[in-house]
Amino acid sequence: MVKNSFISVISQEEKEENKGSVEFQVSSFTNKIRRLTLHLELHRKDYSSQRGLRKILGKRQRLLAYLSNKNKVRYKELIGQLDIRKPKTR
Repeated sequence: MVKNSFISVISQEEKEENKGSVEFQVSSFTNKIRRLTLHLELHRKDYSSQRGLRKILGKRQRLLAYLSNKNKVRYKELIGQLDIRKPKTR
């Protein structure tokens, strides 16, 4: 199994300063989600990892909802940088 390195949206200096920021938390949850998704493609019956993935998805969803309510500009920038939640078309 090859380890994939995920691109960090936040620079190293910002990581040390803002570990509690919503952007940092969402980006770290996104990296965990991508790693777990790759793991679950190989190990389909790993139910504890599936449960952990669902918990992380819920946490990220709540953080994104919070950021969406507080600051739409930061929310849209973060969504664009992480390439998640495709824009809705009506």
